[in-house]
Amino acid sequence: MRQLAGGRAAARLSIGTSGGAIAAALIVAGLSAPAYAQDAAPAEPAGEEIVVTGFRAALESAVSTKKDSEQIVESVSAEDIGKLPDASIAESIARLPGLTSQRISGRSSFISIRGFGPDFSSTLLNGRPQTSTNDNRGIEFDQYPSEVVSAVNVYKTPNASLTSQGLVGTVDIRTIRPLEYGKEVFAVGARGIYTDMGKLNSGSKEWGYRLNATYVGRFMDDRLGVALAAAYVDEPYQIEEFEAWGYATDPSGDNVVGGVKPFVTTSQLKRLGISGTIQADFGSNWMLTLDGFYSNFDDTQIKRGIELPLAWSGAVLSPTGREVQDGVITAGTFSNVEGVVNNHNYLRQADLYSGGINLNHKGDDGWNVNFDFGWSRTDRRELILESNAGTGPGGGVGATDTLSFRTTPQGTYFTSHVLDYSDPNLIVLTDPLGWGGGAPGGRQHGYYNDRIVDDELFSYLAEIEKEFDGGFIKSVKLGANYVDREKSLVPDEYYLQLAGGALQAQVPAEYRLEPTNLDYLGLGPMLSYNPLDLLNGGVYTRVANTGQDVLFKSFSVEEEVLSAYAMANISAEFGGARLTGNFGVLAQSTNQNSTGYIMTPTGPQLRTLGDDYWDVLPSLSLSLRFDSDFVIRFGAAREIQRPRLDDMRVNISYGPNLAEGIVTGSGGNPSLRPYRATAFDLTFEKYFGRSGYVALQLFHKTLDNYIYTAERPFDYSSYPVIQPTPPVDTMGRISQPFNGEGGKIYGAEFAGTVPFETFTSALSGFGVTGGVSYTKSEISPEPGQPPENIPGYSDWVANGTAYFEKWGFNVRGSVRYRSTFLGEFSGLGAVRQRRRALDETIIDAQIGYDFQPGSALEGLSLFLQGSNLTDEPFVAINPGRPLEVMNHQRFGRRFQAGFTFKF
Repeated sequence: MRQLAGGRAAARLSIGTSGGAIAAALIVAGLSAPAYAQDAAPAEPAGEEIVVTGFRAALESAVSTKKDSEQIVESVSAEDIGKLPDASIAESIARLPGLTSQRISGRSSFISIRGFGPDFSSTLLNGRPQTSTNDNRGIEFDQYPSEVVSAVNVYKTPNASLTSQGLVGTVDIRTIRPLEYGKEVFAVGARGIYTDMGKLNSGSKEWGYRLNATYVGRFMDDRLGVALAAAYVDEPYQIEEFEAWGYATDPSGDNVVGGVKPFVTTSQLKRLGISGTIQADFGSNWMLTLDGFYSNFDDTQIKRGIELPLAWSGAVLSPTGREVQDGVITAGTFSNVEGVVNNHNYLRQADLYSGGINLNHKGDDGWNVNFDFGWSRTDRRELILESNAGTGPGGGVGATDTLSFRTTPQGTYFTSHVLDYSDPNLIVLTDPLGWGGGAPGGRQHGYYNDRIVDDELFSYLAEIEKEFDGGFIKSVKLGANYVDREKSLVPDEYYLQLAGGALQAQVPAEYRLEPTNLDYLGLGPMLSYNPLDLLNGGVYTRVANTGQDVLFKSFSVEEEVLSAYAMANISAEFGGARLTGNFGVLAQSTNQNSTGYIMTPTGPQLRTLGDDYWDVLPSLSLSLRFDSDFVIRFGAAREIQRPRLDDMRVNISYGPNLAEGIVTGSGGNPSLRPYRATAFDLTFEKYFGRSGYVALQLFHKTLDNYIYTAERPFDYSSYPVIQPTPPVDTMGRISQPFNGEGGKIYGAEFAGTVPFETFTSALSGFGVTGGVSYTKSEISPEPGQPPENIPGYSDWVANGTAYFEKWGFNVRGSVRYRSTFLGEFSGLGAVRQRRRALDETIIDAQIGYDFQPGSALEGLSLFLQGSNLTDEPFVAINPGRPLEVMNHQRFGRRFQAGFTFKF
């Protein structure tokens, strides 16, 4: 840890070589040093060093990390122990140059690096690969409380020893190392949280809180160190959401909304995060480190809304009173509308365990060894419980509504309606439109979908390094790594039917809740209840869904990766500058297999299929460092990213297609190869000592191998097929993921951290940090097709923070922008959906004060933070049709006020 004046440690956690609202960010707990004055209020006496702490120290640490690294890296960390402006590290690292995030339920969860979504990057914890809480590899960063994380480094270029690399970047989350920290400290913090949208659903909350504590201690003459950090959060999120089924073409030739599915969603997030590390110095340069992390994540949602079939139903659009704009009917009246009142529960619970043992030796003779064992496990349950109500069982039975509507860039809302959707005598539990025809007896009054995911990973590393005195080769490192991972998904699905065979029933009075207000849609109040209470109370019964489609959703994937690498670090004088860097090669042997169901003439059968292959990945990183603090970096590497785990499932279903006379089917592909790319990076960086920098980063990636999901020819001759009369051709088609030629992606990033005192002492304490990046993608959705955007890809990403920090005061304002991108949504039933998301700009701000040394409250820090201050919505549309809004989500503003206190 970097020491500042008088041996006092300033906050070591970097906030970011980067990006912008890192400002508002600043994570963690426990890794920074005690808070001291930002600068002394009066002028410092001659000859005394100025101690820089807080946000400015975090920026300096980030600058140092970037300057000293041989790779292109961005970093973020806490400005001080216990200062936790962000709810998760995702919101912090989303402000780094070239990075951004997608908001899910109002929270930043997934990270996009250089235009690519989470499927193209990897995440480590203390250098070890991690399991995930979703169906695939992408880490949902809101699993990691910022209070228990010390720093995050994002490597945009690899080296040979980075065995779990991603195609566009590798995120390494770090927790504190107590013997490196420097002193004993105990800190506690608390904050209150307020969401300005109020309580949208019965039983929801508008207030929440967060608590955290951190302890770092050193014992036995500084040979034993202990670090413990814990954080608990209980906070609400509120969403007003409009969702369209789609847009139909009216006989007039204009488009009109086909149906709407709006919801008021309230979420209560409870999360406990615990991190612990023990370090023991055995002497003779031997260090043993044991660390562990645990997260319990409980996200309870209630979604209430009224689904209204419009143009795609028996509803009638009046020929009078219409308004048309840009080919879209923006106003009119539908009659004969049969609405479906939805009350849905969404319960997501996950336990994430991670730990490891590291033994490291740095010899006086230049020989170094490193042994590491890591383990990660995630147990997740995701229950989606849907309940339907309406005016009668089946279409054309109950009362209908007449609705006047208006379609705007914010979605469709209704200016008048007839029915009272909160009347328990009118709105009854039933199958309103007969959608449950596939259920036993044709009765489906709701649905129960419990998805159980288990994910476990073991990693083993052995590494040896020899350092040399003088010469071009500074050191040589050899290593081997083995990773064994298995992930499974088991669906447990049931139809919900009313007890006693009833076709309809009133919601019992004891289960009725205060009606939910849908005034934002013009629909007024609606009948509200908790469907889980109805199930537990015996109003509903469960009937197992034994359909084959449920079987084909289940899968397990096992992956074994054996890596061997050799790398040389270099250092030499070169034309008045110093050339540093490394070159090496990583060789990986992969054995993968999947177990799942495939269709046979005798029915579904469980099969295990897979493949094995090698990858050889050379890499080169060079840094030309001038005495003027100017650095030119060049990187070249062969990079890979392993496929999505659900794309690797073995499941295949198929059958005769009599219309075409062939066999057609769909499924996964257990023989998928990784995404592969050849990448080049060039950066120009100018540093201002250790306090600031500006940089221009250029990059180009040619994807030699890409994974597509599309139909292609497939030979079913080796598969048993029941031939109809007339027979079909077994050379047919299959829709599944497959490897094909890729494309390319390239772009530029400009970033910097500039303290204004670099130019004049009159502006001491003021500064800016941030970046802007442009990325161009030329990747086809499938071979032979024109280039198209990939999920999570934005052309432009920008972020910035302006700050003032001095005399204990700190004020920051941050902005984060991303241009339009193809967003990924999780629909009911956990089905992936992709929509064109519009650009968005998020503005945050924070003010705070750290009490000065010598005051009665020394060690106390206070802060007030506001997030999403402009109430920026998330909007997705049909491409090129701004009035055809598919999603419009409003999250509201969030305010947090709190303190940290260090002993």
